[in-house]
Amino acid sequence: MKFGPVPLSDAEGATLAHSVALPEGRLRKGRVLSADDITTMNAAGIAEVIVAQLDPEDVDEDTAAAQLAKALCGPGLRMSKAFTGRVNLLADGPGVVELDRNALEAVNAVHPMITLATVPPFQQMAAGGMVATIKIISYGVPEAALNAACTAAGSDALRLRAPQLRDATLIVTNVEGGAGEKGRAAIEARLDTLGVGLTDVVSVPHQVEPLTDAIAKATTDLVLILTASATSDINDVAPTALRRAGGEVERFGMPVDPGNLLFLGQLNARPVIGLPGCARSPALNGADWVLSRVICGVPVTSQDIAAMGVGGLLKEIPTRPQPRDPGKGAGGR
Repeated sequence: MKFGPVPLSDAEGATLAHSVALPEGRLRKGRVLSADDITTMNAAGIAEVIVAQLDPEDVDEDTAAAQLAKALCGPGLRMSKAFTGRVNLLADGPGVVELDRNALEAVNAVHPMITLATVPPFQQMAAGGMVATIKIISYGVPEAALNAACTAAGSDALRLRAPQLRDATLIVTNVEGGAGEKGRAAIEARLDTLGVGLTDVVSVPHQVEPLTDAIAKATTDLVLILTASATSDINDVAPTALRRAGGEVERFGMPVDPGNLLFLGQLNARPVIGLPGCARSPALNGADWVLSRVICGVPVTSQDIAAMGVGGLLKEIPTRPQPRDPGKGAGGR
């Protein structure tokens, strides 16, 4: 691609690189100059303009962006129309983003003018949310570079995993003077954004036996446990009740704050999540990261949770009973 000033007589068919002010308006940058445009600028006394001129082996910005976006548009995603060298990839519905970091980094390594930006791995999305944006920075790029970027994208480098679970049971344990069902609305809202219905809410005393019975009787795809007293050990009331019901605890504790006191387990191949107390707030916490993946059928191992610590220091929530820094206001586990 050639870029720079040219005499007005040589500018027809080139792309205007900078807007040009005229007595009766303005020619915007990115405009492909027509014969009428040349006549108008000549009448205004303009002798030369700065333009971009594609070489025979170049692909224009919109065509290039659309071609790369098509290569990257995996299941659950849709493309916007190309405009000024940009195409966005949007979520067809709710879900979490799965991506191949190596493939996507390879796309960005091909040519500096070919760029791709995405949300973080496993980001929860709503319908229509922007998952990625492809931007061709210059007005055109070599076709060979574009083909290499499309090849680097491979297949399924970027996709949206849709929700797999349909319904959930929330079991709340109670102590005298405790929070009761406070937080139910926040938890129900989280489920609703992923199309999961909260079909049962069960309240039991904060004791192993009644909680064991409630867990065993749950029939929904997902079981959530919110305890009146924070779960502070793998042998505390809730993890013990899950094991007594015939289930297992795969992970207790996570390196995401707020959200440390989450536990993850299963019963009869159905996921069971012990929610941290901060889940009573609608603010983002570690439980959101686990909940969205589980609902969308993404396997979550103990190692996966351990890896969440890098980037896992989240914003304090106002309701936190024990702030990280007691001298700077409120915040919770």
